[in-house]
Amino acid sequence: MLGVFVADDRLLRPSGAPRRAFLAGCLTRLSESTGGKLLIVKGSPDSVVPRIAAAAGAAAVHVSADFMPYGRRRDELVAEALRAKDIELVATGSPYAVAPGRVRKPDGSRYAVFTPYFRGWTEHGWRAPAVTGDDVSWVDPADLDAIGGRRMMPADLGIAVPDGLELPEPGEKAAAAGWKQFLADAVGEYDDERDRPDHPGTSRMSPYLKWGCIHPRTMLADLARLRSKGAAAYRRELAWREFYADLVFHRPESLRQSIDPVVDEMTWDQGAEADARLVAWQQGRTGYPYIDAGMRQLLTEGWMHNRVRMGVASFLIKDLHVPWQRGAAHFLRHLVDGDVSSNNHGWQWVAGSGPQAAPFFRIFNPVGQGEKHDPDGDYVRRYVPELRSVAGKAVHRPWELPGGLPNGYPERIVDHAAERAESLQRWEDRPRR
Repeated sequence: MLGVFVADDRLLRPSGAPRRAFLAGCLTRLSESTGGKLLIVKGSPDSVVPRIAAAAGAAAVHVSADFMPYGRRRDELVAEALRAKDIELVATGSPYAVAPGRVRKPDGSRYAVFTPYFRGWTEHGWRAPAVTGDDVSWVDPADLDAIGGRRMMPADLGIAVPDGLELPEPGEKAAAAGWKQFLADAVGEYDDERDRPDHPGTSRMSPYLKWGCIHPRTMLADLARLRSKGAAAYRRELAWREFYADLVFHRPESLRQSIDPVVDEMTWDQGAEADARLVAWQQGRTGYPYIDAGMRQLLTEGWMHNRVRMGVASFLIKDLHVPWQRGAAHFLRHLVDGDVSSNNHGWQWVAGSGPQAAPFFRIFNPVGQGEKHDPDGDYVRRYVPELRSVAGKAVHRPWELPGGLPNGYPERIVDHAAERAESLQRWEDRPRR
């Protein structure tokens, strides 16, 4: 068996430093598990894969099925090129428990909202995790002639990672260890703790799911042995990931366009002032501590707590009046777990433009969210060093401190109450269909 990874610039070029660096680490671990016999080449897959398969004398090429728009087109081209050489392309599984497109209503149509999809997904079920052996005989690429493409080392995929960026340990062993620890320590309380960014109550498995270091069927099999509310809540979160992928399978344009087109047609801020506010949001310098803590966590870890993701998204869309697409693009540049379907549809949920979304007029209060989900201020103090001397929940309202704002922390760039009213007015003035 010959293991091959094709470094495709169409996917690598738009990926941010955290994802590329983490991918390189995962490939390093994968290469080590094959005794250094993983072949990494750079080029166009529909050109490189057929050349390698022919050089290896392969009868078939096995891939994990890709259901995103580009991946589907790419695999069709690869299959066509392989057929010309009498080689079969075989899709062996996918990164999902249930492949997108499989869960359907009794009449064969798709589910448009999550709750009925979740029932259908649960009733459909999924296969048990694959069983793999240790007796695989790996072909050494050095023994093959005319492989084509340029052989690379995993480190070649990385780019300069910003100083101070703390990425998770890459690879399957790290994924398995992290999952085991979560099951032992935190899954039972997950239903309550998942909304507390100041507590270690989430699994942090999203980067490993993104890069195939762990499969959702493995996770679902482990969860099936548990009866806690936390396990049930975590299973539902895995279903959200599959629902968003299913949605993109049926409506690929939803990665860029609002499902409710009215949201894209609303009035959104543009120009120098809007761009300056966007930069302040990106840098975690809005003057709202809970928002700034989330954005700085993103910059330092390539990850952000999901509850905080909702808060910072609401702030950008409804306090700064910037369309969700710009925020989604920023997240994808910095998230190590940047999964385009989950990311972009999570943004649509907050924008009120997606299926079963929060309505547009649901506007998160950036102070209230902090006081509710980070009641003692520990999360803010962890990521906003200017406020570490402020005790307790007062950290969420530093403008009310007797001595004024701590040195170095910015003034609020907008007044939330005024911008909330502005957002509601823009919603009232939206185009009517």
